Amino acid sequence: MGKAPSNLNELASRAGKWLGLFTAAPERHTTAVVADRFDRIAWRDTYEQSAGLRELAEELNERYDHTTDLLIDAFLAAYKVSPRLREREEMSPSRLVNHQAITSLLDSPEFAELHRETAGDPYAAAMAVLAQATALRGLLERSREAQAKAEQAKKAQQGAEGAAAAVGEALQQAADGADEDGTVPPPAADAVQLAIEAAGAAGAIARQAAQDAAQALTAAAPGIRATARTAAAKAAEAVREEAALIRAWGVGTGELERMPYDQRARLAERLRTGRLAEWAELIGRFRQMAGGERARKVENAAGELVGVTLGNDLSRVIPSELAGLGLPELRAVFAARYAAGELMLYDSQGEQTTGRGAIIACVDTSHSMYEAGPGGVSREAWAKACALALLDQARHAGRDFVGILFSAADKLQVFRFPAGQPTDIARVLDFAETFLGGGTSYQRPLTAAGELLEEEFNDAARMRGDIVMLTDDDCGVTEEWMRGWNDAKHRLGFRVFGVAVGAPRVAEADSVLDALCDNLRSIEDLTDVHAAADLFRVI
Repeated sequence: MGKAPSNLNELASRAGKWLGLFTAAPERHTTAVVADRFDRIAWRDTYEQSAGLRELAEELNERYDHTTDLLIDAFLAAYKVSPRLREREEMSPSRLVNHQAITSLLDSPEFAELHRETAGDPYAAAMAVLAQATALRGLLERSREAQAKAEQAKKAQQGAEGAAAAVGEALQQAADGADEDGTVPPPAADAVQLAIEAAGAAGAIARQAAQDAAQALTAAAPGIRATARTAAAKAAEAVREEAALIRAWGVGTGELERMPYDQRARLAERLRTGRLAEWAELIGRFRQMAGGERARKVENAAGELVGVTLGNDLSRVIPSELAGLGLPELRAVFAARYAAGELMLYDSQGEQTTGRGAIIACVDTSHSMYEAGPGGVSREAWAKACALALLDQARHAGRDFVGILFSAADKLQVFRFPAGQPTDIARVLDFAETFLGGGTSYQRPLTAAGELLEEEFNDAARMRGDIVMLTDDDCGVTEEWMRGWNDAKHRLGFRVFGVAVGAPRVAEADSVLDALCDNLRSIEDLTDVHAAADLFRVI
């Protein structure tokens, strides 16, 4: 040890480096993603609601260090619309592995695809974290050495900061004992010199530890990057599949984001399991087809649009003709062409779209409907997918929808979806999942449908409802019932559409179903949703 100066100013000059280190030590952050108060609230609320996140955090914390901070960063990277990372120098050394992991995640092309599904959606962001769980475990395991070096660097840094603080304390004691001309007693001066030398040694150790940690992190970086890409790709696929699954069942994005976390998690779990998961693709195709057929319809026109013709039906005038009314000099021309019946009109053919009352789907759930046909699609699945597309049709037209599940005469279940109320997705799933089994009776479901239309007429004076009978069996009805049925049809003006699902013989000209229906079709290929396309142009 060199001789310590006895003057306070000289001691302060020597100690200045360490005093600056102590007083100017920057704040060290433990999370890599810059977050505001609202981001932290989103994480806290989601964490409290998600048992999966809590279980994952508990599991990882038992084996690795600082994993809760890593989960926070992974969540915020997915959740924030424009995630921004802190600089490495701002991070606590012990969190540099986390920083490298999140940097690799955000830099990966796969993350951009994931982020499109998760930005602004805390549930989707949490799901993305959970989908990356396996990759995170692998990342943390492969980064053990780098993390251990980082921990050593943190301790060495803390030691250096503590040694710097000791220099300040020793200098303060020297100042307290100095006389008026700044002379410091030898013991106090020696104490300052010892503290300076200790700080120098601690600083050297900290620099070496930081260098070792940086080298270990550099060695681990390629593996971290590869794991991050795998994690992002897997998470993107999981989030995308769940979103598609839920959309197939008619839940809109806005409705989904407003749904409480627990309810959304239960819904997703319900849709992922059992028959509902198997039907999602078919239901999605049915809805897409029905939406396309609606787009082809011309309101108040007869049937399917097939081209352009001439006439004077103002309800079918094409837009370019109407545009002429906006120019005063062309109005006389329009009037003359109208009088001559030479306006260009949409031309259509087929049945008249007359329905104004409720749409009622009567779905056969007898034992035979459970059987799967070619392509693995059961008659029940096809019929219920068609019924759910009819629910969309009713919603689009502002009409009530009723789903009636039937089998034998003593088995009937009615699901009502009034036009003026939001569609309850849980009720929709109950309708889809319910299967009664047993034989087949036409009279019970059709009587129930007629009573519902009678009730609608009495309550709201609405007529011209539509009943769609989806079945694979033909069964008898009594003459007395048939007379009452025909009277009700005449009085209420409703139509009956029959769909023989996977059973051509049911649609034969002399069948009971043919006698009951105004329009009957047979569906043989259950993988073809377009076989019923015309149904959505006339209902």
